[in-house]
Amino acid sequence: MKFLKKYDNQKNIRFPSFKRTFDICLQRELKTVVETGTSRGKTKFFFFKKFNWKDGMSTPMFAEFVNYTNGTLHTCDISIENINNAKKFTKHFSKRIKYYTQDSLVFLTEFNEKIDLLYLDSLDGHDVEAASEHQLKEIKIAINKLHDKSLVLLDDKGSKTTKSVNYLLEKNYKIIYETNYQYLISR
Repeated sequence: MKFLKKYDNQKNIRFPSFKRTFDICLQRELKTVVETGTSRGKTKFFFFKKFNWKDGMSTPMFAEFVNYTNGTLHTCDISIENINNAKKFTKHFSKRIKYYTQDSLVFLTEFNEKIDLLYLDSLDGHDVEAASEHQLKEIKIAINKLHDKSLVLLDDKGSKTTKSVNYLLEKNYKIIYETNYQYLISR
């Protein structure tokens, strides 16, 4: 996966989690990626969009991964601006991506496929309790779409993840890798 080298930036503090996740996805032959909360990017010089490394740049990495594996990325965000930015970042891989502009809870409810890799990173903001509750609702909706080899990557460890990680552990999932920022969870 040579494409990952360009994302191994010192500002990309989430890179080790993504690298580990992709390695396990390859071992398990996982190809259907579902992401809630697309990469937003940031504005430079008023109108140029560029990578925001603090964001983790999940969407471009997932896009290149599914291109490499002949998989599919489903990325959802409530903001049309964020989705449009993600489309710009991933335009070379758009044949393998489905973009959804809607609330992640509605999206996950309506999603009818099995999920190989579920990445939960929606509802950013300052209300930690609301974000944690939202991520819990997401995983409760998605859990029946997971299978024995599925991976769940939870972002914003310690804030958004406080309820969802406990819920998954109660459902006999295990933390298989963690950093200061994310949990990687599987059966």
